[in-house]
Formats: sequence, structure tokens, C-alpha cells
Amino acid sequence: MGALLSMSLITAAVGASNAKVTPLTRAERCTNLSRQVDEAFETHAAATQVTAAKALQRKGNRFCAAKKQAQGIRMLANALKLLGVTPIDPVQ
Repeated sequence: MGALLSMSLITAAVGASNAKVTPLTRAERCTNLSRQVDEAFETHAAATQVTAAKALQRKGNRFCAAKKQAQGIRMLANALKLLGVTPIDPVQ
């Protein structure tokens, strides 16, 4: 009985891990990273690279708006790195 219960728990765990995860679109990643940069400005206001990070954020947002999300994502990620923050890419 215990072995049967163990097997069913393992099977349930494997089944749950096989659930499909929908990756974020590039537009969603742009929005998410821009929001992260805004939050980083609040928490890292004393960082020495704030001006450069703001310039990168503006540039990144312009790229994202112009349907050049790959370049925008890179700019926004670099803005976060200047502030000493690791970009977080949540999974949906």
C-alpha cells in the first residue's frame, strides 16, 4: 500500500512538472523590464549611475515602442545592471 502511494505521488509530481509554461512575448518583457527599472530607481536612488541608467531606460522604451524589442530589452537590462540590479524574467 505504501509503495502504491509513493508511486502515485511521484507520478503526480512528474505530471505537474510537465505543465506547459508560456514564455513572455518581447513586448511583455519590455514592459516588465521597464517596470523593474522604475522600481530600481526608487530603491537605488543613490547609485552613481542613475543618470546613465535613465538614459538607457528612455532609449530602451523607444526601441520597444518602435517594435525593436530585442534592442529595447538589451537597453533596459543594461540600465538595471548599471544600478546593480539583476533583471528578473518572470515565467507565466
